[in-house]
Amino acid sequence: MFDAVRFIEEKRDGRAHGPEELQVFVESFHKGDIPDYQASSWLMAAFLRGLDKAELVAFTLALAKSGKVVEFPDGLDCVDKHSTGGVGDKTSLVLVPLVAACGVPVAKLSGRGLGFTGGTVDKLESIPGFNAHLSMKGFVDQVRRIGCAISGHSGDLAPAEKRFYELRDVTGTIPSIPLIASSILSKKLAGGSRSFVFDVKTGSGAFMKDLDGARALARQLVDLSKALGRKSLAVISGMEQPLGRWVGNAAEVREAIEVLRGSGPTDTTSLCVSLGGAMVFLAGRAACRGEGERACREALVSGKALEHFRLLLEAQGGSTACLESPEKELPLSTETTLVRSGMKGRLASFGTDRIGTALRYVGGGRQRKEDAIDPGVAVEILAKIGDEVSPGSPVLALYHRGGEAGETAARVLAESFTVAPQAAVPPLVHETVE
Repeated sequence: MFDAVRFIEEKRDGRAHGPEELQVFVESFHKGDIPDYQASSWLMAAFLRGLDKAELVAFTLALAKSGKVVEFPDGLDCVDKHSTGGVGDKTSLVLVPLVAACGVPVAKLSGRGLGFTGGTVDKLESIPGFNAHLSMKGFVDQVRRIGCAISGHSGDLAPAEKRFYELRDVTGTIPSIPLIASSILSKKLAGGSRSFVFDVKTGSGAFMKDLDGARALARQLVDLSKALGRKSLAVISGMEQPLGRWVGNAAEVREAIEVLRGSGPTDTTSLCVSLGGAMVFLAGRAACRGEGERACREALVSGKALEHFRLLLEAQGGSTACLESPEKELPLSTETTLVRSGMKGRLASFGTDRIGTALRYVGGGRQRKEDAIDPGVAVEILAKIGDEVSPGSPVLALYHRGGEAGETAARVLAESFTVAPQAAVPPLVHETVE
């Protein structure tokens, strides 16, 4: 019989667990043989004492194998990308068809919005008819047939990880870098891909607010991937301001279509090309990241990336009319409130998380797990850091349904930026960890 008290005491006292112990611990907790309070106690001990490399590998594997694992046919070596979450981060919508257009199979498992950050599944479900929840067989068959698929995380994949995450969320153990890395990698392993690109966000609109924390997480993700036999690299990108021009589910799909047409905002396009180039390189279709980036740019210019998005929509039941008439098929809320600058100078900073929070107030994100999403609410970014503004200059536009929620969101947005005599434009990409 597994001795949970002794197991907790070992980690409390700084001793390392063996792989078999960790496997039994995860299995026992998943089956309900270990109560939440004992699992919570162990999580706090691991938070304080840490996990060494062997423990982290064993714990991650145990989480990954707690449910079903996607298996692709031999020779179909898929690549996946994971973002740690941001505001206006619509890169997955672009990257999946873009990288597939470069001849690399992409099997993307995505989630819903969390906190002030948006979720790829919520954005995709703003497209009429889109099925964001594929069966495991359907997921594999679609990647084999058209080269790409995007699906929400199945409850059958790494189910023990979900139970541990729910405990971490209410026990103050979310900020543990080893536990974050094991959470991310266990789901990626269960998803069946062979290589991963991590987009680790840092700044006011990210969970990792400072660069040192982002570096530590990026290094942990890359090292753990290597120990698990997977190729990876991490791009640390800035979330000091929203990515692109739009924040909101339907609005971000519209911007992604603009990028795929070759006419999207420079920062969104640039980051997608950088991440896409890394994915093409890791998949072995380019000799270096620069060559992968060139392939991505060519796929945008030639229209191949947009065509692969059309194939993705057709395969998953989404209306392809949104490619020709995005404003009609992906409408925004008609009531608009402009948020203006109160002084002259340059836009110096954003409290980017406040923009995501404001969107939640009007229904663009969830206050509670069961809340429905309003795809048409949005925030338009009318000025970026470093831009000149004057008294009365519009900085943000809120698209909403009116009422008290709209008024509250507008007040939050009014406090989400600062103006100063001078401003330094933050980098889009800070560095890469390989």
